[in-house]
Amino acid sequence: MTLRPALTGLILLNLVLATGLSTPARAERADREKPVNLEADKVTVDDRTRTHTFEGNVVFTQGTLTIKANRVVVTQDATGYQKGVATGGEGGLARFRQKREGQDLWMEGEAERIEHDAKTEITRFFVRAHVKSGGDEVRGQYIEYNSISENYTVTNSGDAKAVPSAGDQSKRVRAIIQPKSAPKE
Repeated sequence: MTLRPALTGLILLNLVLATGLSTPARAERADREKPVNLEADKVTVDDRTRTHTFEGNVVFTQGTLTIKANRVVVTQDATGYQKGVATGGEGGLARFRQKREGQDLWMEGEAERIEHDAKTEITRFFVRAHVKSGGDEVRGQYIEYNSISENYTVTNSGDAKAVPSAGDQSKRVRAIIQPKSAPKE
């Protein structure tokens, strides 16, 4: 058994996160051609269940992309689609950071758990979720981003359903949206 399948799984997680978390301005395309650097205290590969588990101060870098978590698990279904789950990290949050294509802007995100499904191209952030791109940002207990429709759902509960805040400001979703410059003629 070699680490090659594990690295292939992590490369696919990178591609998934790079496309799944980006706004209409895509993540840095050149990152896909860069070598993957992975650090963890432990790597476990289960070829039977197609599961690759990276544990302990996991740091994944590829070009401008960095993912930091306590644990990253990549699974693959029978048709080859992969799901990635990053959990924990400093302050209990998994984090990512990546430069946006053709711009001097960075996309950053964090949550206690970040999941991406390559088949549906949906990325979900669970608990203390925060995604920032340039000056725009959203916060909530749950953030879902569909990279096909380029739509976000942000709620104040642990899933796509909103719960009444009953006036409690700490249970409200927050967003900051910067004004966009009008196109120059």
